[in-house]
Amino acid sequence: MATLIHTLADHSDDVNYCAFSSSCLATCSLDKTVRVYSLKDFTELPYSPLRGHTYAVHCCCFSPSGQLLASCSTDGTTLLWGSGDGQLLAVLGQPSGSPVRVCRFSPGSVHLLSGAADGSVALWNTQTLKLYRSGNVKDGSLVACAFSPNGNFFVTGSSCGDLTIWDDKMRCLYNEKAHDLGVTCCDISSQPISDGEHGFRYFQMASCGQDNQIKLWLILFTDVLGVELKYKCTLNGHSAPVLACAFSYDGQMLVSGSVDKRVIIHETSTANTLHTLSQHTRYVTTCAFAPCSPLLATGSMDKTVNIWQFDLKQPCAGNTVENESKVAVEDWSEDDVSAWLCAQDLADFVGLFKTNNIDGKQLLNLTKESLTNELKIESLGLRSKVLQKIEDLRMKVISVPVAIPDEFLCPITRELMKDPVIAADGYSYEKEAVENWISNKRRSSPMTNLPLPSLMLTPNRTLKMAIARWLETQQKYRETT
Repeated sequence: MATLIHTLADHSDDVNYCAFSSSCLATCSLDKTVRVYSLKDFTELPYSPLRGHTYAVHCCCFSPSGQLLASCSTDGTTLLWGSGDGQLLAVLGQPSGSPVRVCRFSPGSVHLLSGAADGSVALWNTQTLKLYRSGNVKDGSLVACAFSPNGNFFVTGSSCGDLTIWDDKMRCLYNEKAHDLGVTCCDISSQPISDGEHGFRYFQMASCGQDNQIKLWLILFTDVLGVELKYKCTLNGHSAPVLACAFSYDGQMLVSGSVDKRVIIHETSTANTLHTLSQHTRYVTTCAFAPCSPLLATGSMDKTVNIWQFDLKQPCAGNTVENESKVAVEDWSEDDVSAWLCAQDLADFVGLFKTNNIDGKQLLNLTKESLTNELKIESLGLRSKVLQKIEDLRMKVISVPVAIPDEFLCPITRELMKDPVIAADGYSYEKEAVENWISNKRRSSPMTNLPLPSLMLTPNRTLKMAIARWLETQQKYRETT
């Protein structure tokens, strides 16, 4: 059950968009402002509201690290802000000067995409703050965009109903007429889907439009066919144009908001409706799941943002301590790594790591080169942050004592055995310890307290070899980490 836990009512006009980082929520409005709130208690941050645009703000988004916040406006600009202090870092003017409708960071934070009402697409380098590439959609205004989790491609949606797939060099790879009356929003799940039959990995995408429909798609890249966009299904429930859609972290749910004033949470695997929320009094314009907590934000033309809490089956920061204490890092699953990323304020990298199947062992082996060449995290700052977190984890692995298998411990001293022997009671002991036991005129078993039929001690060579192999394995592991 979804529970309404807070309502934000600080904007003086329609709320156009809301976006989460791992610690904050940003909202923007026709009132020309961007507001930023803490997720701890939903209080507005001291530097909020951000005032820099001269006309309505249509979209806002955080960089994967959460350090940058972007906003775009009818004034034809995309602004970059420091999310820590609210400082204005850059003003990026759309090359054509057209009103900017949407903006998104790439997964590695190296690029920022801005799409405008004249159909122009600009890809900015966030390091140099220069234009990297530009292009145009076939027809109409560009109103929606989403990056793939690995950053190799992105999708744009237009007011003419087209979905266009572009590679990271701004080359158009595929175009599909998706919604007859125009696309309004699109999103790509951070969790790829595996095809058990052929071993393919698909990216799951959702789009919604003025035709009242939400469609699920599968995007596949193959050497033979190139890009393939496959229609999966339509999610029903809304009775009016659908203005917003967004996946949950695990890709198992999709939330949508509509002109019918309702918010619907769908189950993507079955297309069933899980929840219908009807608290807004005007059109629902935006909705977003938090990356690492069971929170959902919905914004509306009624000037409010509602915060909902519910049970979301996803790893979150609170589980990481438990995972670290119970499971050795090298034995972490991909979900354990996802939980760790969330705990380190790196939640936006979850999709990238998941796409590349990074488990605990691979996490510990990541290097500057693999982050650059394989995961394609081009930002030096982000690479350094990830590497530092991994190094901290490695030090923790080394410093935490490894649990010694119980069968390697002497029952008398509870220490690792160096010279194990088998006594007449059938149990193995450290030779010196059991000899001391017997020399003190004890002729009973240390384990059963029954009389020992014999005082003979037999070397346990098999156990001694097993202990030696275990010690060698631990030594090699420490040397590699």
